[in-house]
Amino acid sequence: MVETLPSLVSLPPGSCAVVAEIQLPPAEARRLMELGLVPGTPVEVVRYALLQDPVEIRVRGSCLSLPRQEAEAIRVRLSDGT
Repeated sequence: MVETLPSLVSLPPGSCAVVAEIQLPPAEARRLMELGLVPGTPVEVVRYALLQDPVEIRVRGSCLSLPRQEAEAIRVRLSDGT
């Protein structure tokens, strides 16, 4: 059975998760990894802009705003928030 992982944008504000994979072309994925979004890293959805784009997340103590399209390509595993 294949596990289907939710995307980052499927989580409501205040939710915590762990990055499982980034489904983007290598150059785009590398840029996100340089910002700290590597598999195994905890992230928190802080808020969505008025029209749901961009998405603000907290990762490694910093807040990042990602275009919704990029955030949809980040697959996560749910976390208990600790």
